Amino acid sequence: MSVTDRIITGFKATLGARLLTNVVNGLLMVLLARVLLTPDEYGLLFLVIAIVTVTQLGADLGLARSAARYVSERKETDPASVPFIVRTSVNYRLLLLGLVTGALVVFREPLAAILGEPELSTLLVFGALYLVGLSLFSYHQTLFQGFNRVDVSATLEVTNNLTRLAFVVALTALGFGVVGALVGYAIGALAATALGAVLLYRRYRSFEDGGGSRSLRNRILRYSVPLTASQSANVLDRQIDTVLVGFFLNPVAVSHYVLGKQISEFVTALSGSLGFAVSPTFGEQKAADSIDRAARIYETSLQYVFVLYVPAAVGMILVAEPTIDHVFGPEYAGAAPVLQLLGIYVVFQSVTDVTTNGLDYLGRAKHRAIAKGVTSVANVGLNIVLIPIVGVVGAAAATVVTFGVYTLVNVYVMHLELSLDGYRLARAVGAAGAVATVMGAVVFVALPYVTSISTLVAVVGLGVAVWGVLVTVSGLVDPRETIAHLT
Repeated sequence: MSVTDRIITGFKATLGARLLTNVVNGLLMVLLARVLLTPDEYGLLFLVIAIVTVTQLGADLGLARSAARYVSERKETDPASVPFIVRTSVNYRLLLLGLVTGALVVFREPLAAILGEPELSTLLVFGALYLVGLSLFSYHQTLFQGFNRVDVSATLEVTNNLTRLAFVVALTALGFGVVGALVGYAIGALAATALGAVLLYRRYRSFEDGGGSRSLRNRILRYSVPLTASQSANVLDRQIDTVLVGFFLNPVAVSHYVLGKQISEFVTALSGSLGFAVSPTFGEQKAADSIDRAARIYETSLQYVFVLYVPAAVGMILVAEPTIDHVFGPEYAGAAPVLQLLGIYVVFQSVTDVTTNGLDYLGRAKHRAIAKGVTSVANVGLNIVLIPIVGVVGAAAATVVTFGVYTLVNVYVMHLELSLDGYRLARAVGAAGAVATVMGAVVFVALPYVTSISTLVAVVGLGVAVWGVLVTVSGLVDPRETIAHLT
């Protein structure tokens, strides 16, 4: 299979999984927000999930990504060392997970007191169960990326999300509230973990076990250090703001902030899929001394990201208020300005999706970690300053500013590694901006006619149709080529 075919196959599998994930999570989000939980309970649920996600850092320390990098490098050149890499990473992962889970249970009451939410003390016991499932599920998903089997990673993601939907809805509908939702999340992650363990064992047994060395183990551990820093900073960017909103404000404010973030994350399904599929290829091309080819692959990825996400950001800003009002209800109106600001964040996130993992596979994890660490500390500082002054909008503004700086630094480091064609990228940005302007004007004129969910869908569909015509007529996207690749 050629490099292009392998990327497209992985992209289709990952995109399919993430689209299904978005449908499932979107349905789950609407059911929890409008039917099964109150805004206070909704905010409390995702405050617990944010805490669990932050503590997961201690259970990983970058080991999964480091192992994936060495598996990607050695599965062709030294396959007999692959079982040693897997064993080493699994053993350290289980040790760290046991320590972190125990610490979360032991310190749950002081944490609940600090955040001023006594209910957290009980909820974090079930959060610890979710931590176990989430940590092991993410380990398997990342390691299969290193094997360049992103289709298996996609299967695990689908298993997690479908199981989660079934059990969260069932348990909350039976009256178990936030506890039931947390247990549903845990069951979904544990089901994917079980499947991942079986599939990884089969992959493990397919390699002749030639053992390893202390030198290889130390290299895996050393490379995990910058990955730990960048991953920790990434989680701080994504989750600590939610915790700070809970600390400075209340669970209802958390629900408004989380809802805006969740919607913005749904929009980046395509860029996340593309980045996940293409990243291992950068490492393979570098090992084969094909830097020029890696650069063209990355530039093409960015071109498609700009064409899709610059107009998407404009659309999000325009339809944020009617979307929140008609889909989730007026009690969540505070999420609308958050979603509007995060429209800008979506552009930065889409660029980051096709950049950061590639830097890891190119051996640039240290540089990414420094950039991520600096911008994440700045993000925390801005959150502390802005949340007490302007509430959840301040948290969103802090995220947009600091993540934008981080994105630009990543692209610059990728340029240093691959020598990108700046003219080609600038032309792509300009074309995307022109399409976004025309599409946005049409949607703006149609907005007064939005009076219900059906008319909202019609206006969004109109925007998508205008975008489709513009990118096709301009030649930015060739429908025949796209269909050929996706079939």
